[in-house]
Amino acid sequence: MEHIRAVVHGVVQGVGFRYHTCQVAQELGVKGFVRNQPDGTVEIVAVGTSDQLKTLLHWANKGPTGARVTQVETEPYTDAADFDGFTIAR
Repeated sequence: MEHIRAVVHGVVQGVGFRYHTCQVAQELGVKGFVRNQPDGTVEIVAVGTSDQLKTLLHWANKGPTGARVTQVETEPYTDAADFDGFTIAR
């Protein structure tokens, strides 16, 4: 399993980005969380296979209707947290 952290930039708050990310991640069987950041970005922390994470990131580069993604930064996620499903964090 791979662990990643992605930060999504653009118009990504107030457009259902977290909800739809959670839906896509759950459909893919990815574990982790998504949350809004104070700077207007959305953070995604995800654990899954390489293919699952590629699919999730491909979706995140577009987002739901109404979102305008300008950039997705990714990096390995080094916290060895064990997630139970995929959730929207507050």
